[in-house]
Amino acid sequence: MNQLNSLILEGNLVKDPVLSEPSTGFKVCKFSIAVNRFYKNKQSEGVEEVSFFEVEAYGNVAESCAKFGKKGRGLRVVGRLKQNAWKDDSGKTFSKVFVVAEHIEYKPVFAKNNEKSTAGAENEEKDKIKTAEMTEAVEATETAASAVEMETEKEAVAF
Repeated sequence: MNQLNSLILEGNLVKDPVLSEPSTGFKVCKFSIAVNRFYKNKQSEGVEEVSFFEVEAYGNVAESCAKFGKKGRGLRVVGRLKQNAWKDDSGKTFSKVFVVAEHIEYKPVFAKNNEKSTAGAENEEKDKIKTAEMTEAVEATETAASAVEMETEKEAVAF
């Protein structure tokens, strides 16, 4: 039977990712994410628990991480756990467990109130166009309704 080593983490970047190229053509991006968990304890008090995870991404995923990842940005990492083990000069064994990102989804970045983003300006323009189209449609409907009412009144007077 195959064994499963898969996880999904959703959190925020603790600091900007670091992209390196340890050998020609092989890119590695290292970063940490903070994952918040909220729950109620036995006394029904809200408790917040924060866990920090070290993550590594390779190849194209590493490049996109360096391009889109900025401190504080929310993201979802789909990946697997990996363990590295080594011995120091005295023969003592050490190990480190970290996440290998196989896929990363970035949460949208919204402009602050006093800033206008390009996407925000485009959306505002689309909203203006939709509003104008809806206004025209409502006016046309009202005009048609008025015409029907006038015809109905004429027919009622004729009887």
